[in-house]
Amino acid sequence: MASISVKSIRLGSGAGYSGDRIEPALALAENGRLDYLIFECLAERTIALAQQQKAGNPNSGYDPMLVKRMKALLPICHKNGVKIISNMGAANPVAAMEETARIARELGLKGLKIAAVTGDDVLEAIEGGDYRFLESGLPLSKLEGRLLSANAYLGAAPLVETLENGADVVLTGRVADPVLFTAPLIWEFGWDMKDYRLMGQGIVLGHLMECAGQITGGYFADPGYKDVPNLAQLGFPIAEASSEGDFTITKLKDTGGQVTLPGCKEQLLYEIHDPANYLTPDVIADFTGVTMEEIARDVVKVTGGMGRPKTGKLKVSVGYKDGYIGEGQISYGGSGALERARLGLEIVRDRFRLTGQEFREVRFDLIGYNSLYGNRLAKGSPREVRARVAGRTDDPETAAAIGNEIETLYTNGPAGGGGVTKSVQAVVAVQSILIDESLIRIKNHYTQT
Repeated sequence: MASISVKSIRLGSGAGYSGDRIEPALALAENGRLDYLIFECLAERTIALAQQQKAGNPNSGYDPMLVKRMKALLPICHKNGVKIISNMGAANPVAAMEETARIARELGLKGLKIAAVTGDDVLEAIEGGDYRFLESGLPLSKLEGRLLSANAYLGAAPLVETLENGADVVLTGRVADPVLFTAPLIWEFGWDMKDYRLMGQGIVLGHLMECAGQITGGYFADPGYKDVPNLAQLGFPIAEASSEGDFTITKLKDTGGQVTLPGCKEQLLYEIHDPANYLTPDVIADFTGVTMEEIARDVVKVTGGMGRPKTGKLKVSVGYKDGYIGEGQISYGGSGALERARLGLEIVRDRFRLTGQEFREVRFDLIGYNSLYGNRLAKGSPREVRARVAGRTDDPETAAAIGNEIETLYTNGPAGGGGVTKSVQAVVAVQSILIDESLIRIKNHYTQT
């Protein structure tokens, strides 16, 4: 472990999802005086799709933005001594490590140590096991032949080990999102991972930071009620953390957005079912005692996170094939637009009945009128509306019939329809199970430039 004499470190959030902007991360790397730049890029469905890609090409399966991000950021981070931690390894951290090393060599960057953490892929370990999904209660055995992926949410220990071994870039697959931030805290401050107060406070930091621009005003703005300045140049957050676990959230002064108490409070509760029992691989975090104080403009101090011993169980995100969704849309505008759109939907309903088409589920929506809230809030007669039909099926041919029937409304339906789109997509569904952490086989990999 690193010496406890380190008093504070600065962590920047470079992405809150796979396709996030690159410019804010560049600004942080160049001007943020960072120790670490962290990219959280992996959603539940994302890794299932990445596993599909890897099955078709064993050298793929990592984040599609990895190459672009590394080409832009490696030179600046190398120059400024900023370490990079990210789950951009997705379904193939080793391939991501090798590609990052290739980019670094191409850029002439010498002396970089790049690490990959594997062990989250537990598909083979759970197949045939007596598991039930947490969300639906469905036995895993019912999905025989349809499973695509099973990735466990790993804890901080393997990431800490890579930092102990001198890694400048750490690429993982599925880890608990806050772990990307707690790992450098544990390493730099020499935290005992059984000090549950510190670990709980670290999870608070990670949870606040993991979605990047959301805590600096993104996903917060509501014009006239919650105004946020200059979202087009939104700055991403910086956390300055002390060895005692207290930290501040801020951003670069010359960037858009804001760091405020209301924004930080909203983010603290984001995606949290029970603030007193936030289950993570390393600690059960308790957010109920968290205190926030705005100590300067765009600077919020956060204290009071707590924790209890971990459960010994790990959440596993299981991806599986779940049929197809067919969709068709058509727009109507001007006088009588709503009435013509309604007629179009009635025609499609009748066509399904006449042709004997059956679907597992089907929706008929008027976007701009009742697609979000049904008819409870629908009123008036809009001058433009988009009719949409979407259905779930077991085969792509039946799914395609939905868009085809919408398309025929051009010449066989109400006047003035236009802008038809139609699509068929294979459904990758995701549910969760719990497994014992003893089933995990973690391995760290390294390469040097």
